[in-house]
Amino acid sequence: MRPVAIIGVGMTPVGEHWDKSVRMLGAEAVQLALADAHLDAVEALYLGNSYGTTFSSQSHLGALVADYAGLGNIEAYAVEAGDASGGAALRTGYLAVASGAVNFAMVVGAEKSSDAIGSSRVEGRNVSLDADFESIHGATLPALAAMIMRRYMYEYGVELSAFEGFSINAHANGKRNSLAMYRNIIKAGAFAKAPFVSDPVNLFDGAPDADGAAAVILAPLEWAMDRVSQPIKIAGSGVATDTLATHDRKDPLYLKAVALSAQKALLQAGKTREEISFLELHDAFTILTTLSLEALGYADRGAGWRMTDKIGLTGELPICTFGGLKSRGNPTGATGVYQAVEATLQLRGQANENQVNNAKSALIQNLGGFATTAITHILETL
Repeated sequence: MRPVAIIGVGMTPVGEHWDKSVRMLGAEAVQLALADAHLDAVEALYLGNSYGTTFSSQSHLGALVADYAGLGNIEAYAVEAGDASGGAALRTGYLAVASGAVNFAMVVGAEKSSDAIGSSRVEGRNVSLDADFESIHGATLPALAAMIMRRYMYEYGVELSAFEGFSINAHANGKRNSLAMYRNIIKAGAFAKAPFVSDPVNLFDGAPDADGAAAVILAPLEWAMDRVSQPIKIAGSGVATDTLATHDRKDPLYLKAVALSAQKALLQAGKTREEISFLELHDAFTILTTLSLEALGYADRGAGWRMTDKIGLTGELPICTFGGLKSRGNPTGATGVYQAVEATLQLRGQANENQVNNAKSALIQNLGGFATTAITHILETL
């Protein structure tokens, strides 16, 4: 296996793009990444998409985006792992380049959530849950998050207001990000007063579905070191899964896939979690962030919410530095690639107002379902 580097990145603004289709968004991100890498072509394209068939009535998106972006008759296909599809596409591109099968790989994440509205979007999203034992009974991802959050609050005697710091941090960072969907701040005390979506999950808790596309270009590190001014090494890559249905887990308050995928990636990178400069977590819900920090070992069980005073851009462990899913928005299948682009900009020192001081390494983690699939990558400067 040869070392792999990110040599080009691109991303579109996140929001509701009523004037653009999913193919247009994907092609725009492709062209931005090519320009950033000073390349005209790649050998393969791997596209992460979660709900193209249910949101946009479109499958076969790998070939569609490659064609629309003018990449010619290259290898191209889509990768699906629920909301972790972007991370799965990055993993696929990484393995293709690391194995030597491909020298230049384009990894794209693209989603058009606004093609479905209201109940049709909820129904479209439910295909990533257990059809026989969850969604058929009316379960949704916010409802599952609410049940887990309520159990956590009961087990550890935590009030709803304890989680507000995660949303406050996300919006403080998103306010600085010109591509974020929501750039408003959340004031202390407002979180627990927001209208409920599924009690206790509320409007200031869950991340908004969004449209968007992001892309990274991968190449062999040895080639990149001689030709690219700031290649970013993919030092580790790990994937793990848990039960699809949350009720099948022995301990629903422990995200086993989160822990295992991170352990694999850190071991490959030869790093400890203390050596990581910042995290890009899948903060679809504050309870998911809380449990992820605990599973990653940054906090004891029942104490993840206490990390909120350490996670700012100048804190001990910055997280969701461009606003995360909560403020930047959650373009589902593209989210994992957005994380890779944002982490690359941080490590290059190109994050502008969102810059983390002395950023040398990043842990990015993309989750599908309620942490059913966890895909972790460790990125680092040279």
